[in-house]
Amino acid sequence: MNVPTWVWALTMLAIAGLLAFDFFFHVRKAHVPKLREAAVWSALYVGIAVLFGVGMLMFAGSDVGSEYFAGYVTEKALSVDNLFVFLVIIASFRVPREDQQKVLLFGIVFALIARTGFIFLGAALINAFAWIFYLFGLILLLTAGSILKPDDDDSRKADNFVIRTAKKLIRTTEHYDGDKLFTKVDGKRAMTPMLLVMVALGGTDILFALDSIPAIFGLTQHVYIVFTATAFSLLGLRQLYFLIDGLLDRLVYLSYGLAAILGFIGVKLILHALHENNVPFINDGEPVRVAEISTTLSLVVIIGVLLITVIASLLSKRGKAEMAIANARRHATAYLDSEYTHDPEERERIFKKLLGERDQIMALGPKYQQQVRGEPALTDLLDRAASSHDEAVDRGEAEQFTRKGLTS
Repeated sequence: MNVPTWVWALTMLAIAGLLAFDFFFHVRKAHVPKLREAAVWSALYVGIAVLFGVGMLMFAGSDVGSEYFAGYVTEKALSVDNLFVFLVIIASFRVPREDQQKVLLFGIVFALIARTGFIFLGAALINAFAWIFYLFGLILLLTAGSILKPDDDDSRKADNFVIRTAKKLIRTTEHYDGDKLFTKVDGKRAMTPMLLVMVALGGTDILFALDSIPAIFGLTQHVYIVFTATAFSLLGLRQLYFLIDGLLDRLVYLSYGLAAILGFIGVKLILHALHENNVPFINDGEPVRVAEISTTLSLVVIIGVLLITVIASLLSKRGKAEMAIANARRHATAYLDSEYTHDPEERERIFKKLLGERDQIMALGPKYQQQVRGEPALTDLLDRAASSHDEAVDRGEAEQFTRKGLTS
């Protein structure tokens, strides 16, 4: 598949234009996106990706179109998994709700740049060394196994080595100054947590690239398809974050689905490597006659696994409980954090969410109610959030009474 230089240039210009539009019309002015805004723009970006895929089917053929859609669906699923870690990092750094969009957009831009570099590196390795497919397949099989284990990798936590080093080398503040990266404290220039959280997201994006790039090269070796499928999967990720915010913890079986998909692609890569084999100690350097997995079958398997895991997660009582408990903890923490948001409507929305999650836990029965009672830190957090809200309501009523007294 030979793609003219002007097509590459036009594609990159279009992607850069979409990112610039996103920044100037949505992110530049700090605000909390409403559900409708997130839904509309998420649907728009998915629509653009699908239209691009239809164009690939029409102008490049069914094989190329199938490879694009298989790559796009896989990368999109992996990007949703990335949101879990983004959520942990953003919560750890207590990023104000109004400024989370800017942080996420930076993470997406950094991810796109990092993955583009990995894509061209991967393509160069494939052209130079046929055995690289064995390595890619092994990486995916190991990744599939690691997904099923608790993630103890320090580099994916908010307090990783890069962050600790940055804090030692550069004067940092404990509090945000709007969305500024640097501020002045006692007349001296200091770095705000806003820059640190961007560094944390950038560091995790590099690790995500190590997982996702071998996966998509297992579905197609066309660099243009790899690049566009990866880019379109990242575009709209910011809006998706706010759209499914609060539902991420509900997808309790997503990790099993992703492990199955990565394992499947890993096997596909190793079969392809055997089919193209030139490694001397394997079959005397001759190709091995093995069945290869078609792109169409890969697409069916990927979509089927994702549908099964998502539906199973949504129907799972355990998923409902974990979502309600995790969100209750997160919303109570956010409500008690005076720096999290200065928007009264957003604070009230958070508390209403907290009440809804309490009702969900109560409706799930004694087993999950006992689970909450068994976490004294959580129950204390919920009690303090309720007391804080009562005090805020009392203050609001007192202020309203005073204003009426002054105007009467």
